[in-house]
Amino acid sequence: MTKSRKMRRAFTQEFKAEAVRLWEERRAAGAAIGRVARELGLRPKQLREWAGQAAAEATAPSRGGETAEQELRRLRREVVRLKQEAEFAKKAAAFFARESQ
Repeated sequence: MTKSRKMRRAFTQEFKAEAVRLWEERRAAGAAIGRVARELGLRPKQLREWAGQAAAEATAPSRGGETAEQELRRLRREVVRLKQEAEFAKKAAAFFARESQ
């Protein structure tokens, strides 16, 4: 005796992205995720997971494993360091200019 199994459906990335976009659009108008999922023939949990993945990809590392916030902090620290180096170079130039006279 064999059990009949439901075939697992596969969805393209385009379908997932469109489903998430539709839900976000409808959510702004007050529609529940369950309603949108039923209209698309999905489970609400499935649509919620896709939305979470889309949100995670939106904040995915922008370079070398950094999130946008981490990159901004790194760049701000670099600006401070470069300003300090420029200030030091000015003082050193002024010191050596006085010494050479």
